[in-house]
Amino acid sequence: MAPTPTQILTSSLMVAVRGLLFEQDSNGNGFGEPNFFKRQQDTSSNDQQNTSIKSRLTPTKDQKITLGIAVGYFFAILILWHIPYVKEILKPFKLVTVALHEFGHAITCLLTCGKVEGIEINPDEGGVTRMRGGVEWCTLPAGYLGSSLIGAVMVFAGFNILASKIVSVFLAVCLVAILYWAGNWLTRILTVLFVGLIIGLWFTPKGVGLKYFVLFMGVMSCMYSLWDIIDDLVLRKVNSSDATRFAKKLHCSAHLCGVFWFLISAVFFAAAIILGIVAFKDDGSNS
Repeated sequence: MAPTPTQILTSSLMVAVRGLLFEQDSNGNGFGEPNFFKRQQDTSSNDQQNTSIKSRLTPTKDQKITLGIAVGYFFAILILWHIPYVKEILKPFKLVTVALHEFGHAITCLLTCGKVEGIEINPDEGGVTRMRGGVEWCTLPAGYLGSSLIGAVMVFAGFNILASKIVSVFLAVCLVAILYWAGNWLTRILTVLFVGLIIGLWFTPKGVGLKYFVLFMGVMSCMYSLWDIIDDLVLRKVNSSDATRFAKKLHCSAHLCGVFWFLISAVFFAAAIILGIVAFKDDGSNS
């Protein structure tokens, strides 16, 4: 006797319900562990993953201290930046960040088969890199974005002593390269002084002084890059700026390039802080 439509529908519904409630075996036959148990296990696993992510993003006591010092650096730099005479305290550090800006141009020129003829840092916090060849599409944005990236790496390393030591070696190498290309005495004196400072800070107890120096230079470099972009390209247009020349190649507004570069630099800064919190739960001071 052939089954009625009602019996077929009932049978199909029962199979569907069983499929929802139970897992099939490896051959697709029979029914195994109830699916709702599996879903509970999956939910528990997801909760554990969410808890793990939250714990990685939550700063430890030492990291909160580092963040507090970084915030202190930020506001101290912001205040000192605009106070007459007092702002001269920051001048050597500003000049180093200008040097890192020019280093970004120089190293990118080399990487794109160009030749660097010289780097000059001026007392008015300006700088110039004389170079031949290279790919302008790469060398023009490499000043702002390169110094922002170097600053972000220093902020990231500032959460751990060992990482700070490694990055300080990199910073010293950058300064020695700038010294090699130096085209005036101010650039030579500045680079020698800061290489000497880095060497001296290696001998502070457990290298803690080096950690906070690297963190300060990172905050300073990021802030200077961000402010330089705003000042040159958003608040007032500088005809000879890197972004103006880059905008001419793109046939767009220099302000648009400035805003875009600003956003990239801000992302570098924020990412450095988040990655520092995730990567360095131990600052290395107890090792």
